[in-house]
Amino acid sequence: MFDPVIAPSGTLLGLLQRGRGDGTLHALTAPRPEALAALNQCVLRDPRHDWQVENRSLYYARLYLDLGGDLDAVEAHLFDPEDVLDTEESRTGLALAVLGHLASYGRRDALELLRRYAARGTNWAWALDELALRDDDAGLRALAAPTLARFPADAEGDAELAAAVRDAFEPRPWRLWAEDARESVATRVRAAQETGCFDRWQRQMRPTGPRPGWSVQAVFEWAQQGVERGAALHVPAARCLTAVAGPEDRPEIVRAARDGDEGARCTALRYLADSNDHEAFDLIEAAVITGSTAVVDAAVDAFERMRSVAAVDRARRWVRRPDPLGAAAGRMLACRGGAQDRDAVLGALREAVRGEGPDAPTLWTLVDGTGRLGIACAAPVLRHVYRETASSHLRGRAARALAATDPSFPAGFAVECLWDCEETTREVAARHAATGDNRVVDRLRRLAADPAEEAEVQTAVRSRIGPDTTP
Repeated sequence: MFDPVIAPSGTLLGLLQRGRGDGTLHALTAPRPEALAALNQCVLRDPRHDWQVENRSLYYARLYLDLGGDLDAVEAHLFDPEDVLDTEESRTGLALAVLGHLASYGRRDALELLRRYAARGTNWAWALDELALRDDDAGLRALAAPTLARFPADAEGDAELAAAVRDAFEPRPWRLWAEDARESVATRVRAAQETGCFDRWQRQMRPTGPRPGWSVQAVFEWAQQGVERGAALHVPAARCLTAVAGPEDRPEIVRAARDGDEGARCTALRYLADSNDHEAFDLIEAAVITGSTAVVDAAVDAFERMRSVAAVDRARRWVRRPDPLGAAAGRMLACRGGAQDRDAVLGALREAVRGEGPDAPTLWTLVDGTGRLGIACAAPVLRHVYRETASSHLRGRAARALAATDPSFPAGFAVECLWDCEETTREVAARHAATGDNRVVDRLRRLAADPAEEAEVQTAVRSRIGPDTTP
């Protein structure tokens, strides 16, 4: 996937790319052509850094409805010749998801466009999944012939069809087609379903990896084989050690953690940390100093998983270190520290923003910890992260932390969060937004009546405007 270029947070495009509630509010007051141009750019060039996790489709679909936008640009994008050349789901996935939501809201043009793309487009499986949730039986049955025509009537085509049926996210179309009145359709789909079930059974009967009776050394060798073929297996290997290792194997495991090859060292560090071994801290510290990048990452991750009082005490000793172990110590204190660790967590938060910017992965844990510990003086930093991060998930975490630390949150960011792209952020806003603003009351009522809204958000909304409450 392309690396998205995110516009500055103060621009309309930058707000919409981030999925911020202020993006919708600004778009509704901007000149309509300008707002639609920015919206189309977001939908046609997915701005998310992690498109499989972050939400944008409902947010953009609602804005299309509010602006009364047409779908000409989306149609041109879906049926562009590039659709044949670039088969990555990320090129068209967001546009198809937006069309799915629009179809749910009754936009007939969106439904028809989804049907056409499912019949002709490269990312047809995604379009079919969207239709499976929204289209009627007749519409889905009409897609049986063009879908099956994608798979040649030979052994290779039948195998590809079986894989498509087996891996379908939404099985409804295939179940309809298996009962189709056309024998040629029903027979082929049923055969593909049976083949998929047989494939699953075969995989279950031929498991790969460790077996009962393996030795500690065999587990280490398996982990190293994973390293050599580019697969990190030290986590499952550490679980295997839990099953096969006895007290007499501890010296061998400690040696591997100290100077074994990469796979064995990562596995041993994970195992010793999970076992709360008394030498785990020193071995983790040595690994961070002398290990490869993979070993350092495994050592830091193993340390952060530890739950003991001794681990928190060691984090207090390590938190000032200018290395990955110091950063991990800050995150541990954010998760499991006490009131005495507020200054250390605040320092780690400021240093991460200063050194790595508002999208640093370490901020996820530090922001959560700031809210958990109620560090009120962290509010300015949290506001900066909220405004500038391109990650809608991190922004949601910042909103939750602000709700716990910033007295101005209910009348400030909480209001715009009602229009945010992430349902968890809208839920926070629904619980905290000050209702002195007429926009808040109107938005709460709209969310309560919107069938596309998540149940958790509607529950939060109704706690504010239910029969026993006054907004």
